[in-house]
Amino acid sequence: MPSQPTHSAEPARLKGEARRIADRLAWNLSGQAIEQESFRIIEAEFGEALARFAPAERLVARRLVHASADPSLLGALVFQRDPVAAGLAALRAGAPLWCDASMIKAGISEARLKSMHPAYRKDAIACYIQDPDVAASARAAGTTRALACAEKARPLLDGGVVLVGNAPLALARIARYILEEGARPALVIGMPVGFVNVEESKDLLLQTDAPAIVLAGRRGGSTLAVACLHAVIEAGSLDAGG
Repeated sequence: MPSQPTHSAEPARLKGEARRIADRLAWNLSGQAIEQESFRIIEAEFGEALARFAPAERLVARRLVHASADPSLLGALVFQRDPVAAGLAALRAGAPLWCDASMIKAGISEARLKSMHPAYRKDAIACYIQDPDVAASARAAGTTRALACAEKARPLLDGGVVLVGNAPLALARIARYILEEGARPALVIGMPVGFVNVEESKDLLLQTDAPAIVLAGRRGGSTLAVACLHAVIEAGSLDAGG
């Protein structure tokens, strides 16, 4: 019979260099303890770079470094028009959420959203990228599904929270709705990633007067967009006296 898996954290069967490496690992830390130790390391090593941010923004910046292990992004992080406070006000009011990628929807914590407003549910987060009508519209127009997805999201923009972590044309279309039609999102998290249209889409968003958190340049991604939203929620503990 095959041997039963061991649940011991001790790497007793390892030898030589493998054992020495394994012995350096902190096997018995809880998830919360690992997160707190990560934050301690970030503050110790990159506290000077974090010091330029206001307290709520610092939480967002620290969370993004934690999610990416890339402290150099701190120099590219832009906070426009007090976006953390604007986002918190919207979330506490149960504002609609729209995101451009299924991965963002999957990553958002329903429990964290409910800490802002009890009516939030995972399936209420709007993400139209897989919708048949979006695919049909993109084919008919000869454009991307991401662009058609953003166009479908237009009714949700006023007062809504927008997360873009994948498609630059989606972010650019949102920015155009703000500039051309006066759309008024409560918060835009602008973090698409890639090489084509990415920097331009972020620059266009920064031409608007919308509250926004933007990672300038080519870097971004769904993971960072989710981490950013979670950090905004975490920042709510500051003005709640936590």
